[in-house]
Amino acid sequence: MQRKEEGRPRRDFLNKSANSIAAVIAAGWLSTLEQCHDPETGEKEELLSPEGEIVEVDTAYTRKVVPDIPLSQHNVRDGIPGRKWVMVIDLSKCKGAGKCLSACSKMHYLPPQRSYIRLNKVKDAKLSSPYWMPSLCFHCDSPPCVKVCPVDATFKLSDGIVNIDTERCIGCRFCMVACPYAQRVFNWGEESYELTPGQLAQMTQKEVCAPHRPGTVEKCDFCPHNLVKEMLPDCVTGCPYGAIYFGDENEDSVSNGREEARLNTMLKDRAGYRYLEELGTRPRVYYLPPVGRMFPFEDRELPLNEYL
Repeated sequence: MQRKEEGRPRRDFLNKSANSIAAVIAAGWLSTLEQCHDPETGEKEELLSPEGEIVEVDTAYTRKVVPDIPLSQHNVRDGIPGRKWVMVIDLSKCKGAGKCLSACSKMHYLPPQRSYIRLNKVKDAKLSSPYWMPSLCFHCDSPPCVKVCPVDATFKLSDGIVNIDTERCIGCRFCMVACPYAQRVFNWGEESYELTPGQLAQMTQKEVCAPHRPGTVEKCDFCPHNLVKEMLPDCVTGCPYGAIYFGDENEDSVSNGREEARLNTMLKDRAGYRYLEELGTRPRVYYLPPVGRMFPFEDRELPLNEYL
């Protein structure tokens, strides 16, 4: 009991010191506002003071931390009218060949050892057999990445695609932290591929946001440069086993390049599911369970399983 009474003056001293420091900081903050500002505008803005209080300040005393960044000159924010793109991956057909990864790498002008697709070896239980599970951007209908971007560089198109405008991206990587699937990658610039003027000239406004830019975020974009030409994404046609289906939810139709199927029928009859759907992100990529596999599991090393 005696120790507690002896320690009390020390705590009182620390509390008084902390309050004094806070007062000095607040005074300095207000002094700075008074000295460095334009003529008052009469418009008020609510701010959080260093003391944790909400105060009203004339907008002349404030400055924006994030600068106004114009939208890209080309219109990349309009989806294809009337479309709602969806992907279905049949895990019973995936052999882990990695052909989808290399097709993605080639299509997006990535270094040969890089891809926007990740191939995961999954084993659900101790006695069960492992299987391969490709994963990519899930193009969620409620994307956390879009909500946290401070400069509106990532956005949701009307056709379901979530895309990134790398001309606007400031590289803060908030979207990478917000993505619960870890499907966004950062371009560090060591081996980035730049699209040539000739390659850019062949693409229409809706096909590409911008060339690869060091210091910005990238990811799978569902190959919109193919979709505008009514072609399937390259990962779909690149799979030799037809494990990836792609199509338009509005038409209730998906295809793997060899056969077409009704989306609703396939999901109902094959118990289709969405990965981590309990998070409420509403992904636009579905999986079919690895039941009745076409071939036994084969373990292998995958050099094309790296990120930017």
